[in-house]
Amino acid sequence: MLILEIFKGVLMKIAMIGQFPPHIGGVGVHIHSLAKELVKKGHEVYVITYPHKDIKDIDGIHVIGTKGINIPGLRGLGFYINGKKELKKLVEKEDIDIIHGHYLVPAGLIAVEVGKSEGIKTYVTAHGSDIFELYNKKAYSHHIIKKVLKNADVVLAVSEALKDDMLKIDIKGLESKLRIHHNSVDISKFKIENDYNFRGELERDYNLNNDYPIVAFVGNLIPRKNVNSLIDAKRLSDIPYNLLVVGDGPEAKRLKEQSKDLDNIYFVGSRGDVENILPSCDMLILPSHSESFGLVLIEALACGKAVIGSNVGGIKEIINEDVGLLIDPENPSTINEGITKILTNEDLKNKFESNARSRAMDFAKVEIPYDEIE
Repeated sequence: MLILEIFKGVLMKIAMIGQFPPHIGGVGVHIHSLAKELVKKGHEVYVITYPHKDIKDIDGIHVIGTKGINIPGLRGLGFYINGKKELKKLVEKEDIDIIHGHYLVPAGLIAVEVGKSEGIKTYVTAHGSDIFELYNKKAYSHHIIKKVLKNADVVLAVSEALKDDMLKIDIKGLESKLRIHHNSVDISKFKIENDYNFRGELERDYNLNNDYPIVAFVGNLIPRKNVNSLIDAKRLSDIPYNLLVVGDGPEAKRLKEQSKDLDNIYFVGSRGDVENILPSCDMLILPSHSESFGLVLIEALACGKAVIGSNVGGIKEIINEDVGLLIDPENPSTINEGITKILTNEDLKNKFESNARSRAMDFAKVEIPYDEIE
């Protein structure tokens, strides 16, 4: 115990592996927030991430891009091979104290293989789809994911729902080393007031009908996010509103085709400035079939917005009766009812908005998950 207390006063060198800006996504936001907090405390942080032409050090964080090609099916294998090479080189060059893989495969696999061979304390974080989608639906992944969970010194989950699902996996000793490490929101970045006129941009570039409220979805356009049901709900609506879809992915073409006969649906692609978008919207909706947490929900709450989310997974740990509604993602009519309820009931909408930022504050602090650091 005394040794650990002495250790906590030492500045550490931490290597993280996973998605990181300029890549867009919740995992990257999570790593960025944690890395910034560590740098603020004086620690040295290195992040090994996927290939990108604009890789650079940011916020005092050393960012290492890997080689490879961004082709579905090969991207993960390429990152496993090249990310592992970069981590080995980093460990040889620097006296790394902690290795942390974000997402179980391939980042977690890289972390535990190098950590185990080099005798370095290794943490891995499960972010959701690595369990809900990969492990639960792809039998071929079981051996690899079990290997990661077995060999990591500490396993982190971003929500209670994800933790509960992971405990169903038969790994001896997993419960004793499995902990919660929530996502956090930067409340200085995501805020109620914002100088950027996003409605003006939509009006200029997309011919937005500015008389209607904006219901926003932000996320990857993949089947799990269930945007097709959101479009079906729009088709059922008796009230006019703009549906804003922020994101890109393999479902984009099909979703645009599905909605081509509907008015006031705007696909704006993937954006790196969601903090400029949310303040101009009237609410955010996340109708996912499964979700480990739902980072964009707390970002919207920090911007003072009402939220609607599926009654699944970690979403239930964010949305309460003071800030929004939970809906059945399998039923477009209940999605439509939720949107209609908020847009037609000003008192309810005002209640949700007035409580939103306070709820976001529950997720404002970036917790350091390492035993070695206070």
